[in-house]
Amino acid sequence: MTVRGALPRRAGNSIRSLATGAASHRFINSLIIAISSTFLAVSLGTITAYGFSRFRVKGEADLLFFILSTRMLPPIVVAIPMFLMYRTFGLNDTHIGLIILYTAFNVSFAVWVMKGFIDEIPKEYEEAALVDGYTRMEAFFKIVLPQATTGIAATAVFCFITAWNEYAFALIMTNKNAQTVPPYIPSQLGSGLTDWTVIAAGSLLFLIPVSIFTFLLRKHLLRGVTFGAIRK
Repeated sequence: MTVRGALPRRAGNSIRSLATGAASHRFINSLIIAISSTFLAVSLGTITAYGFSRFRVKGEADLLFFILSTRMLPPIVVAIPMFLMYRTFGLNDTHIGLIILYTAFNVSFAVWVMKGFIDEIPKEYEEAALVDGYTRMEAFFKIVLPQATTGIAATAVFCFITAWNEYAFALIMTNKNAQTVPPYIPSQLGSGLTDWTVIAAGSLLFLIPVSIFTFLLRKHLLRGVTFGAIRK
């Protein structure tokens, strides 16, 4: 009975200890970097996708393939060159450095997904708005964006999950100031006695933000995941 009673108390103490100090700093870093990079990737991806969808772009197929090719190499392949470049510009172990990196990594995915959704929106809606005196930007913000809410939400979920879980870049590019949770939790294993209660508590807390974010946007995920599978 003493052992059984001690386990819940120990778990509670572990969670409380993770809520303060170095662990909380890493959680805040993860939130700042994941939210900022997701917002930038979805914003840039939506605008770029709109341009490809509504205007004739010379070499469109080649440009789209080039954008997609940025996702073909695993992160570890480009991590060392990026580290050397970041060290030259003083971006190592900074929030802005990881935000730029994750944005560049996710924007290609956002472009391809959002282009498919924007292609589904009839151009006649915008043409009618332009006839009524709307500018192109007003038509984009008042006509296209509301119609593309499902795609934006689904894209945001996947970009957030990618940025939240990313390990290789965070391990190599950060040390203390901007370190995120994925490389921090394994670093607590150490060489001595491993406190698995702390590791388990940290992993549980790490799952909560992305679970809440996904739950809030769950209504839009089904269409985002199954997009293109069913056609009328």
